[in-house]
Amino acid sequence: MSADTSYDARTGEVVEHLEVSTPSDVAAALAAAESAAPLLAAAPPAQRRAWLDALADALAEPATAEALVGTADRETALGDARLRGELARCASQLRFYGEVAAEGSYLDVAVDHAAPLSPELRRMAVPLGPVAVLGASNFPFAFGALGSDTASALAAGCPVLAKAHPAHPVTSRLLGEVAIEALAAAGAPQGTFAVLSGFASGQQLVRAPETRAVAFTGSQGAGTALWRLANDREVVIPVYAEMGTINPVVMTPGALDRVDAVAAGFVASMTLGMGQFCTKPGLLLVPSGHDVPSRVAQALVSASPSGWMLTGAIAAAVRSGVDELCEAGAEVLAQVPAAGSGWSAPTTVLRAGADAVRAGSRLTQECFGPVALVVEYDDLAQLGGILAGLQGALAGSVMTGGPQDPDTAQVVSLVAPLVGRVCVDDWPTGVAFSWAQQHGGPWPATTVPSATSVGAAALHRFTRPVTWQSVPDPALPSALRDDNPWRVPRRVDGIRVEP
Repeated sequence: MSADTSYDARTGEVVEHLEVSTPSDVAAALAAAESAAPLLAAAPPAQRRAWLDALADALAEPATAEALVGTADRETALGDARLRGELARCASQLRFYGEVAAEGSYLDVAVDHAAPLSPELRRMAVPLGPVAVLGASNFPFAFGALGSDTASALAAGCPVLAKAHPAHPVTSRLLGEVAIEALAAAGAPQGTFAVLSGFASGQQLVRAPETRAVAFTGSQGAGTALWRLANDREVVIPVYAEMGTINPVVMTPGALDRVDAVAAGFVASMTLGMGQFCTKPGLLLVPSGHDVPSRVAQALVSASPSGWMLTGAIAAAVRSGVDELCEAGAEVLAQVPAAGSGWSAPTTVLRAGADAVRAGSRLTQECFGPVALVVEYDDLAQLGGILAGLQGALAGSVMTGGPQDPDTAQVVSLVAPLVGRVCVDDWPTGVAFSWAQQHGGPWPATTVPSATSVGAAALHRFTRPVTWQSVPDPALPSALRDDNPWRVPRRVDGIRVEP
């Protein structure tokens, strides 16, 4: 049988070989999830909140937290402080999505009573069914087996089958054990959640007729492959893949008065987590003639970041990515050497001419890791041409001279069509989970630009709207009945009605 291998990221040494799930293991988990699906769909949102709260409580238990953080640190080298913060975020996310479910507006309930020219219509969102979640390498907790995708799917009333990530397989296994025990103790149906492992298991989950949707966080190559696999099924299902891209930052002429602060902020953002954030800014566009690229290079040397990559493959891709950028017309401005052990890679800032940054160029594609490109533009017309040739991205930032900067509105209007989130005088790394968050973007940042993988609207990915026409009250779902037993907000004959 094949195996996942757990490595110590700081040394590259093998820690453990883990047997992966067999096809029969996956089939049994799918069958259990299929049986659980109607029970989760019928469970009141407040009950789902209780299950998610139980998961959060389990993660916060001191002995569990110690085991999870220690294991994840060995497998990812992300550090104790970062991982403790991320585990706390994971627990908070679980509670947040439970609150979103219990509040009920995600159901989008509408009731139109019968009128002389129309029948009675009642509409609401219903859960899709079992969801396959393939989490991220760079956030073992916040976007892992119990991360945002899992939390929002469970909140929406869908069973989840999570695939363990090969970059942190023992961490994934521990998360699964904690979750299954906590859900059972809280009274959730058997089959509500499972963790499976192995590359073949992921493919089996996507192909399985029981699976109704896929959520993925990772590379463009892997996300696109899953999307194609789902579209080759006899019954096509949605794939919500968050893949990330170059995330441009534009510095307006007005921001030249604070160039050193912008340079330092850019370096801090592009090296956060050794550049292993999907929102890492990979391209800085600056006014020409002011020596800004060298200031960014100086900021990198002063910061002198050091750390490890998540896997040996990512470390190798950083090195080859820098070579590819140079072959495409870039030149290295500054480089901080790799740590020298384990999965380490150099941190690099490059520069290129504006004419080299065009659609299809390697310079417009992500290099996942602590690598970024600085490009000078002559005027806003040339800036617009550069931005028009970029891929869709998760986020973009505009660094300005302050609230009265005359170029802010125009530059924001140039950046907004490319991204799911625009930041002004703020950096894109870090994604708050909230009601207004949008963590998505035009292809190839995501496969479904209208969706978000973070924030209250994340639940919408795992539901679909259904209308009941002329259906008697006892036969209606709970949220549509006249007495509204779920106590959710509704729009009745066009008027918003709170419970």
